[in-house]
Parts: sequence; structure tokens; C-alpha cells
Amino acid sequence: MTAGTAGTRPGLDVEAVQRRTVRLLVLAQAVGAVGITVGVSTASLLARDISGSERLAGLVQTAQVLGASMASYLLARLMARRGRRAGQVTGLLLGAAGAFTAVWAGVVGSMALLMLGSLVLGATTAANAAARYAATDLATPGTRGRALSTVVWATTVGAVLGPNLSGPAGDLARRLGLPELTGPFLLGGVVMVAAALVVLVLMRPDPLLLARDLAGAGDEPAGGTAWGRALEAFSDRPALVAAAVAQALAHAAMIAVMIMTPLHMEHGGAGLEVIGLVISVHVLGMFAFSPLVGMLADRVGRGPVLVGGSVVLLAALALCGSAPEGHSWRITAGLFLLGLGWSLATLAASATVADLAPLSARTDVQGVSDMAMGLTAAVAGAVSGVIVGSLGYPVLAAFAALLALGVGAAGGLVARHAR
Repeated sequence: MTAGTAGTRPGLDVEAVQRRTVRLLVLAQAVGAVGITVGVSTASLLARDISGSERLAGLVQTAQVLGASMASYLLARLMARRGRRAGQVTGLLLGAAGAFTAVWAGVVGSMALLMLGSLVLGATTAANAAARYAATDLATPGTRGRALSTVVWATTVGAVLGPNLSGPAGDLARRLGLPELTGPFLLGGVVMVAAALVVLVLMRPDPLLLARDLAGAGDEPAGGTAWGRALEAFSDRPALVAAAVAQALAHAAMIAVMIMTPLHMEHGGAGLEVIGLVISVHVLGMFAFSPLVGMLADRVGRGPVLVGGSVVLLAALALCGSAPEGHSWRITAGLFLLGLGWSLATLAASATVADLAPLSARTDVQGVSDMAMGLTAAVAGAVSGVIVGSLGYPVLAAFAALLALGVGAAGGLVARHAR
């Protein structure tokens, strides 16, 4: 859209607003990603130390994923009424509160508090996920994949930096008289507050409310419940269902393996810095190539990119499953490809959701889709600890490979319905 098509706001340059919105989201994502990822490489270790059980170590990440799932739906409802800005700020501040609660849990040695903190911390994950959709509110159909992927790419800056701050954050915690493994959560909480302030001050006008204004839809969502509006949209669009399923399965496969990898490496004597480096390589695969993935999805189609993501995920899981304990080139390469496969599948699926979700139920569909993604990943995360504790890490990789096959099947459905 250009200035002459600004609907009820004549003279407004919508393209300029879109560019400014994407730049803001890039900044907020880069800052907020540090808050989320700085604790990834130590969360399972802190849970293991507090609980005294490796089988329970995966529960802290599972709680965070579950919290993200719940928050996805609740923040979507808030955004439907108040716009993207309100939802983003609320999610970031709730995540900060969860991070500080995790620090408290480490100090008093309470697994219950750690679970609560991780659950609330998931709100920032949900806010970060919703930001990718905020980038598409004012985008044209041919640029949605690129706009969405640009915001996801911005996560690279903070996400790669975050895990490598685990060591310095642990040193800071010791100087403050706190347990070493709580340091990443302390740093993460501070960074999330900073990201919330960035969004609060700079996200004006709100992209979703402006999109509704331009379409003559007003500031309120259509009638009915959020759940009802989402289900109606899904029932009318089979490709939308397939995209949501593919997104959920890809995320579950990635989460299940990623959260157990630090323990697999520690068993072989890998130190905290090496574990953090491998997680950084994984996160690099998740986000660094996002703009290329988005352009590919815009040019060759969502379905083929989804199928390609499934193939990359299977290759990644073959490497991880055959990697020995400790540090090796196979675990490093496997984690990188796990992130890249996740990127291909998730961005293509998200672009499909952005394409097919009607404006009147946009946040409702996106929220339900992200909630399903989070719930599936939460179950996979919970099962991952049991599988590794009872059967071993290679069996976990085989379990995740089954999920990756489902991604390919769903991608085929998206491609078929797109014809």
C-alpha cells in the first residue's frame, strides 16, 4: 500500500510504517532473544541440581514451553482487543518476572518455584513468536515471508550471544552470592525488561490496529469467541490445518532433542562453555538464514520449503543419534542442522498461517496455532527426559525423527492445496 490507499487515514505512508515496524521488531527481537536463550544451556542443569534427578531435568524447559503455549492464546486474545503493542509488552514483562522467580528458586533450592518461574518465563517466548506475525500485518502478500523471516532473523543477534553469556553470567551470580546456574536467568530478566521498554515507547502506530483501520474493520475483532473464530477459520481452510500441524511437529522435534543435548554432552565431560558454544551453533541454524528461507518460501512456495525442512531435520537427527557423549563434530553439526530444519519448516508454516488467517480472526488463528505448537513441544519435552533417562539419547533422536516425518507429510498437504 502507498500513501494514497491509506483508507481512513489519508496521507499516511503505510509502506513507511511497515518499514519502521519491522525495524522496531528487529531491535526488540535482538534484545529479547538474549533474555530467552541465555538460560537455555543451563536450565536443565539447574533443574538437575535442585531436583537431584536427571529424569526431571527436562521438566524446566517443558514448563517454559507449556507456559509459552498458554501465553500464546492469552496474549492473542489481548492483541485482538488492544493490538500488538499491548501483547508484546505484557509478554516480555511476564517473562522477566518468571526469570527472576527462577533465580529465587535456585537460591532456596525449590523445584516448585523453578517450575513456576519457567512457566511464566514462557510468556516471553510467546511474545517473541507473535512478533513474527506482527511483521506481516501491513505486508503485501508477496512479501509476507520476507517480512516474517526478517524479524525471526533478528533473533540471531541475541540468541547466539545469549548462550555464550552463560559463563560470564554465572561468574556474576557468584560475585553476588547467588548459585552459579542462576546467573543466566538474572541477566535474562534484566534484558527482557529492556526489550519491553523498547516496544512500549516505539511501536506507534500499532500495526494490527492500523491494518484493521485500513480495511474498515475497526479496532475490535469480529463477534464470537476467540476459540470459535479460530476453529471456523481452520475448518474452512485445510492448508491452514496442515501448516499448524507441521509447525507443531517441527517445534516438538527440535525442543525434545535440544533440551537434552546439554546433559548428553556433560555426561562425556563437556564443560559449560563448550555446551554454550554448541547451543549457539544450534541457534545460529535456527535464525541466521531466516531471510533466505523467507525469500525461498515467497518464490517457490510454502509446501516445498516445508518438505525440505523435514529432510534437513531427518539428517540432523541421524547425526545427533549417532554422536558419542561429550563434544564431537557430529553433535555440533547435528544441532546446527536441527536448527536449520526447524527454520525451514517453521517459517514456511508461519507464512502459510499469515497468508490464510482472515483479518477478522488473525490473532485468534495465530494464537491457537502457536498454542498447539507449544503444547506439542511441551509433551515432547516431558517425554524426552524419560526417554533419555530410561533408553538413552539415540532413542530420543529416533523418536524425534518420527515427528520430522510428520512435518514432511503436512508439507505435502500444504503444497497440494496451494495448487
